[in-house]
Amino acid sequence: MNNTKDKIDIRSLSLNALQEHFIRMDEKGFRAKQVYEWLWKKSCFSFNEMSNISKELRAKLDANFVINNVKINSSQVSADKTIKNSFILHDNHLIEGVLIPTPGRMTACVSSQVGCSLTCKFCATGYMERKRNLNPDEIYDQVVLIDQQARENYGQPLSNIVYMGMGEPLLNYANMMKSIERITSEDGLNMAAKRITVSTAGIAKMIKKLGDDQVKFNLALSLHAANDEKRNTIMPINEQNSLKALAEALKYYYAKTKNPVTYEYIIFDGVNDGIQDAIELAKFCKHLPCKVNIIEYNPIAFASYINAGEDKVEAFADYLTKQGINTHLRRSRGKDIDAACGQLAIKEKDKLAEV
Repeated sequence: MNNTKDKIDIRSLSLNALQEHFIRMDEKGFRAKQVYEWLWKKSCFSFNEMSNISKELRAKLDANFVINNVKINSSQVSADKTIKNSFILHDNHLIEGVLIPTPGRMTACVSSQVGCSLTCKFCATGYMERKRNLNPDEIYDQVVLIDQQARENYGQPLSNIVYMGMGEPLLNYANMMKSIERITSEDGLNMAAKRITVSTAGIAKMIKKLGDDQVKFNLALSLHAANDEKRNTIMPINEQNSLKALAEALKYYYAKTKNPVTYEYIIFDGVNDGIQDAIELAKFCKHLPCKVNIIEYNPIAFASYINAGEDKVEAFADYLTKQGINTHLRRSRGKDIDAACGQLAIKEKDKLAEV
């Protein structure tokens, strides 16, 4: 097998499946465990780097398998030290991921799809076509590469991961779950599930599935309005996943997991920034233990929304706080390099790096 297309993507195989391949190649089954450790625990992207494997076996691996690892295509550094990366995949698709350094934590924001099938009106990715889902290893690789950046640039390892990049994680459910398994397992990156947050635009039946699977990671709902009419306009997904359906799914999720939920709420000027909007949000928050992150809007070329004024934002947050709701104001990071919330999109100017 000399053609890469004929080779097996080795990281698509479970340990048991890899052991079966090794036995068919007249190799000892325990060697598969060594290779598996190189792939997932040591994040090795080359068979030649597997130093405790014989040259003969490395040659066999190279002849039969391929590691379709993600590579950094280009990087930009913001004035606030946020780093945005364009990643190139094995089939030449591009995605973006971000390192967000703040006092006390290093956060990786990773993508789950190439583009997005949802059409949220405030989000640049929502104006892109969804090309395909990312494989578990492609999500895992983003974490590995951003962790390397954190260590090299700021002398600290990653502390947190948010699935808030390009795409809707719950529409790539199986691969998203498998990536988290590899990131959190002892024979993977061994990161704590509680340090991972998956953000969804709101797919009710998949939120229930998270409950059935009794996940340990955190869930965030991109809400932005607690009024169906307004949310339909901002986020068309609400037409099939109403606030009532989401509330029922979230209550089910909480009953199964006992995990509180985070609501993300961008305040747009003249759209969802009034006290009546805050009253509706406070009512929605009563369904289960939660916190609200009020997020600064980051303008994009495709949309006419603008950020609400400071006085309105503070009045909105103050009302929620007085209602006993755990409320946080989140300032955007990396806005000057289009790395902030809602700004991720592959632009035509983002050319492939010369190989």
